[in-house]
Amino acid sequence: MKNLDRFIGQMLESARLARAKDVSGATAVIQQALAQAGLATPEAHPSASAFARQPEFVDLNPAPDWSRHTTGRSVPPRPAARQPASRKTAPGRFIAGSHGGEAGSRRYKLYIPAKPAEGRRPLVVMLHGCTQNPDDFAVGTGMNALAEEFGFLVLYPEQDGRANRSHCWNWFEPGHQARDAGEPGILAGMTRQVVREYDAEPSQVFVAGMSAGGAMAAVLGAEYPELFAAIGVHSGLPAGSARDMITGLQAMKKPGRARSLREAVPVIVFHGDADHVVDPGNGEAVLKQFVGAHAGLRATPLHASETASTQGGRRATQRIWRDEEGRAMAEHWIVHGAGHTWAGGDAAGSHTDALGPCASREMLRFFLQR
Repeated sequence: MKNLDRFIGQMLESARLARAKDVSGATAVIQQALAQAGLATPEAHPSASAFARQPEFVDLNPAPDWSRHTTGRSVPPRPAARQPASRKTAPGRFIAGSHGGEAGSRRYKLYIPAKPAEGRRPLVVMLHGCTQNPDDFAVGTGMNALAEEFGFLVLYPEQDGRANRSHCWNWFEPGHQARDAGEPGILAGMTRQVVREYDAEPSQVFVAGMSAGGAMAAVLGAEYPELFAAIGVHSGLPAGSARDMITGLQAMKKPGRARSLREAVPVIVFHGDADHVVDPGNGEAVLKQFVGAHAGLRATPLHASETASTQGGRRATQRIWRDEEGRAMAEHWIVHGAGHTWAGGDAAGSHTDALGPCASREMLRFFLQR
């Protein structure tokens, strides 16, 4: 049995025991699950208080050593990262900052191209996955190099380890699924701050994410259609697909019914059909959620076309939904043979697959045609 399947089974069993008022049994199961996942050490006599500690999502591999830094304080100092000699860095500035507001605070990194701006630049917000951080995600996706090529800003918000032990965005909790509250409120406020301070083009603000970051990108697209012109969801889930950690784990394995949207933004979805962490059916669910909102809003059908291609060594199937004026409102890329990884990514980052179409370049193409 795969690690995640075992973990989900243990969490479901603990929930069953809790409903049966067997607190000690539920606690023992949770302790065992955490210990096997490497999140805690086994205890000979687990206490009932352990049951109150909610375990976090667990990714199958950590971020590379060179990208790690201390996360104990709100804005800790960043030591110089040890980087592989083969890894190329973009020539622009990669600066650290933070945002604070009524919803809370988070730090971020922002890439500013060395190439002089010819006007207001577009802004792409990139949300990392579990166990990742901005440095790791920037390298793995190669988005900074594309920013230099096409002249846009890239904002990488960073999840705080105190908000989620595995540095996942909390897409599965109701408190982080609504407008102007929790992490959506923080991320929207941070985006507006960067647009204002760095004179970005307000009509060309986009958000993309991987895994938990992809799920949070879907939340942002659903809750802030006036702020984000389009979204990219890689190996993620639809907005509002869970109500707690247990239902989040269930949705990762078997997509449930996503909530309907009254208004939505254009969306591009990437998912590997061999993804055993987040079921590929979630990509279909994201498409259904956002395409349905477009069709209802415009009262005109979206027409889909399908093509197959081979880029970088993996075969991919691409579907495009267009409105009656021929504008692409949604794209779905199924990367055949790919797992829970960023397609066309750099092996120096975590959760990447160098084979297949370049998700970063295709998302950028989709964004900038708005």
